[in-house]
This record gives sequence, structure tokens and C-alpha cells, in this order.
Amino acid sequence: MEMPRIVISAAHRSSGKTTVAIGLCAAFAGLGRSVQAFKKGPDYIDPMWLSAASGRSCRNLDHYLMGEEDLLSVFSRGAEGADINIIEGNAGLFDSIDVDGKGSTATLARLLDAPVVLVVDCHGMNRGIAP
Repeated sequence: MEMPRIVISAAHRSSGKTTVAIGLCAAFAGLGRSVQAFKKGPDYIDPMWLSAASGRSCRNLDHYLMGEEDLLSVFSRGAEGADINIIEGNAGLFDSIDVDGKGSTATLARLLDAPVVLVVDCHGMNRGIAP
């Protein structure tokens, strides 16, 4: 796939993924870029915000409801004509209801061959996340 794309994820839920994804969508759209937003999982609230920020209807990507072939098809069709595709994950990067992690955001990023931007909630830290 030649479509520019990034996955926004975090170590755990409620870390600011949606805020970062909305900010990136709005920033790229503000620069005159065509932005396509995607949300992992069956979600209807975050996609409304992502749609408003990007100016295009956000699409859901869900392993369980779609399967890999349909998921790739939805991504490819949605990404057509976009300068950048921003995929917001859910929960933590490796979180999944499957024991093997098949439904995780990491699995989705691997399937889409997309780099991951990891959002880190630094609340309560006094020395940062890395030395």
C-alpha cells in the first residue's frame, strides 16, 4: 500500500489518543491536506470528532466484524484521494479480548504496514518516560 498512514496508540486507555488524533487531523486539514481518519473497533463517538476535524467521514476498522480481507478493502477504499490517513487505535497498543492479541491495535498496525505513534500519559511522572 502506497497510502501515507500512521496509527495513533498508547500504553493504555484514556491516555489521550483521541485528542492527539483529532489534533493531527485538524492540523493537516488546516494545511490544506486531504485527511482520512479511521477508528479501530466498533465506535461511534470518536469517529464523529475525527470526522469533524478531518472534514471527511471517519471509517471504522474492526477485525471481529470485518475480517482481514474486508478490513483491508475498507481501508484502501477510504484512503483513496487522501494525502494522509490517520488511524486511531483503541485501548492499549497490545490490548485485545483475544489471548493471542489478534484483535489489538498492534495487529492492525502490522496488517496495514503502518508506523505507530505512541501517546504516553505522563501524569504523575517527575523524570519523564525515558532517560
